[in-house]
Amino acid sequence: MLTALFFYLFAGLAVISAIMVIGAKNPVHAVLFLILAFFNVAGLFLLLGAEFLALVLLIVYVGAVAVLFLFVVMMLDVDFAELKSGFLSYLPVGLIVGGILLAEIIMAAGAWVLNPALSKLEKNTAINANITNTEAFGRVLYTDHLYYFEAAGLLLLVAMIGAIILTLRSREGVKRQDIAKQVGRRPADSIEVVKVETGQGI
Repeated sequence: MLTALFFYLFAGLAVISAIMVIGAKNPVHAVLFLILAFFNVAGLFLLLGAEFLALVLLIVYVGAVAVLFLFVVMMLDVDFAELKSGFLSYLPVGLIVGGILLAEIIMAAGAWVLNPALSKLEKNTAINANITNTEAFGRVLYTDHLYYFEAAGLLLLVAMIGAIILTLRSREGVKRQDIAKQVGRRPADSIEVVKVETGQGI
């Protein structure tokens, strides 16, 4: 009874927070509601016995990603009125993409209801019941799915490099460090010895 009560509490708050993320007018408030949604989802993971996923969600998403979003929104001078002005022009495309995603979710849920066997995962490795979920997850991740894990890390690295290249702008009038020019600098280019006559100096 107590578990069901906490489930409905966390699930209800998570849904309300998710709605407020897209409904809040202030972007800072939207990020704060996103953090609240992450906390409630972490509570749901704890109820399911997946404490590792709950801690990763809090440490990675709340502690890094969401806080980074918050700092970026607060530091950048973004004209949100200008961004919202073109909302109606993108509305048809957004409705089409949203409809496709909704249809996929309904098809996946319908297949699970019609054939519950589809939800059962094939167990290739016997997991010792005496170890914790975190240790079992680490053994499976770094043995059976090691190459997939490394491929995901490589994709994230490429995405990070692409984001840096896209946001790196060459602005005029901004001084940048040129290491080759600094190393190749000669004394003749740095100083100039001038003989000043007596009484003619500054």
